[in-house]
Amino acid sequence: MKMTSRWAWLLTVITSILVITAKTAGAQEDRKIHQLSAKEAVEYAKLNSNVVKKALEEIRIQDQVNREVTASALPQVNGTFNFTDNIKLPTSLLPGEFFGQPPGTYIPVKFGVQYSSTLGADLNQILFDGQVFVGLQARKTAMDFARKNAEITEENIAVNIYKVYYQLLIAQVQVELFHANIVRFEKLLHDTREIYKNGFAEKLDVDRVSVTLTNLRTDSIKLRTQVNNGYLGLKVLMGMPINDSLVLSEQITEEMVKRDILDTAYSYENRREFQLLQLGKQLNEFNVKRYKMMAIPTLSAFGNYYTNAQRNEFDFFKGGQWFQQSSIGLRVNVPIFDGNRRRAQMEQARSALRQTEFDMKSLQLSIDNDVAASRNRFRDAVLAVDAQHQNMDLATSVFDQTKKKYDQGLGSNTEINQAQTDLTTAQTNLFSALYDAAVAKVDYLKAVGKIY
Repeated sequence: MKMTSRWAWLLTVITSILVITAKTAGAQEDRKIHQLSAKEAVEYAKLNSNVVKKALEEIRIQDQVNREVTASALPQVNGTFNFTDNIKLPTSLLPGEFFGQPPGTYIPVKFGVQYSSTLGADLNQILFDGQVFVGLQARKTAMDFARKNAEITEENIAVNIYKVYYQLLIAQVQVELFHANIVRFEKLLHDTREIYKNGFAEKLDVDRVSVTLTNLRTDSIKLRTQVNNGYLGLKVLMGMPINDSLVLSEQITEEMVKRDILDTAYSYENRREFQLLQLGKQLNEFNVKRYKMMAIPTLSAFGNYYTNAQRNEFDFFKGGQWFQQSSIGLRVNVPIFDGNRRRAQMEQARSALRQTEFDMKSLQLSIDNDVAASRNRFRDAVLAVDAQHQNMDLATSVFDQTKKKYDQGLGSNTEINQAQTDLTTAQTNLFSALYDAAVAKVDYLKAVGKIY
C-alpha cells in the first residue's frame, strides 16, 4: 500500500508539472512581440486604444442621429387594431310617444352590439417644415464635427505616446551608461585594491570606491524599474495587452531631434481645435436658422384607411360584413403666438454663436502663443544639447586623465570620485537636454497642427 501511495503521489506531481508546462507554453504562444517606431506606436494606438475607440463610437452615434433626422422627412405609417367587448351596453331613454305610451314617459333602450373591432393604418408625410429641412442641411456638418472630435482625441494620444516613447529611449540609454560606469568602477575597485595591497593606497580609498560602486548599482536597479514601469504605462496608453512584449525600434539622437528644421509659417486652419470651432460655428448658425424657420407655417399630408366590424357573437374570423372607411387630406399648421418662446430660443442660439466666435479669437491668440513659445523652447533645447554634448566630452576626458594619474599614483581617490560624479552629471544633463529637445519639437508640431 505504501508503494502504491508513493506511485500515486509521484504520478500526481508529474501530472501537475505537465499541466503547468502546457499552460506556460500556451501563454508564451499567446504573447506577441511588437517592434515599433514612434509613428508605428501611434498607428497602433489609433486601432487599439480604448480612448480612441470611445471617440469613434461618437461618430457612430452621430450617424444614427442623422438617420433619425432623415426619418422625420420620410413617410410615417402606423397600423392600428382595436377590439372592444361591450360588457354593459349603454342605455338611452326614448320618448314613450314613439312606442304608443303616454306623453312625458320614457322607454329605456340599449343601442349597440356586444363586440366590435377596427383594423386600419394612418399615413403622415411632411411636405414642408423649416426645422426638418434645416436639420437635413446640418447632417454633414454634424458628422464632420464628430469626426473632428475623434481626430483631436487621436492627436492628444499621439502627443502623449511620442513623449513617453522618447522618454523611454532616453532611459534606455541612461541604463546603458550606468552599466558602462559600473564596469568602469568595478575595474577601478580592482585596481585600488591592488594598489592597497602594495601599500600605495589606504583602506579608506578602497571603501570610497566600493561605496560609489554600490550607489551606482542601486541607482541602476531603480532606473531599470522606472523603465519597466514606463513600458507598462506606454502599453496602457496604446491599448496593448500587458503580457505582450514591446520593443522600441527607434533611437533618439541629436540628428533625429534636429532633423526637419522648423518652418516659421503656420495657419490657424491646420489646428484641429480651430477646425472643430469652425464646425461648431456652422452648427450654431444652423441652430439660429432653425428657430427662424419655426415662424413659417408647416404643411403635411395625411391619409388613413380603416375597416371595422360589429357582432353580437365573437365570429370575426368566420366571415361576415366589414365596413371600410378612408380619407386623405392636407394639414397646415400656422404658428400664431407661443408666448415669445421661439424668440427666447433664437436669442439663446445667437448668444451661443457669438460665444463660439469669441472662442475662435481666443484660440487664435493661444495658437500664436503656443507656436512662439514652443519654437523658443526648441531653439534653446537644441543649443543646450550642443553645449551638454561638449560638456560630456570634456567630463569624459577629465575622468580618463584623472584615472591615468590615479593608476600612476599621482592622483587621489577624492579626485577620481569627483571626476566620476562630474561625468555622471554631464551624461544625465546631455540626455535630459535631448529629451527636452524632443518634447519641444513634439509640442511645436502640435502647435502648428502637423503632429501627424
